[in-house]
Amino acid sequence: QVQLVESGGGLVQPGGSLRLSCTTSTSFFSIFVMGWYRQAPGKQRELVATITSGGTINYADSVKGRFTISRDNAKRTVYLQMNGLESEDTAVYYCNAATLGGTRRDYWGQGTQVTVSS
Repeated sequence: QVQLVESGGGLVQPGGSLRLSCTTSTSFFSIFVMGWYRQAPGKQRELVATITSGGTINYADSVKGRFTISRDNAKRTVYLQMNGLESEDTAVYYCNAATLGGTRRDYWGQGTQVTVSS
């Protein structure tokens, strides 16, 4: 069982920055891909950014150039640096991890609220 704990959310003004963290209960060697998803009120959960065990990174078009996903293997932590935040970025952000042990298994954190408002 993989456990994920997110932190770093909060209230920020438009144009501001936040850094989200996701710490895992296991080493990254057992995880194929990790990512950040978000869900705004009344909307479906959507992918924000992913990073694979091989270092391949993908971003949603809406956050390219503003968000950066990274990881620290020793700390078992994945980060999402969010710059130039906009009101449209307001959502609950969830950390995701997927393993491949015969079949793909997905694990989710509890979520952290990000609110961008004046």
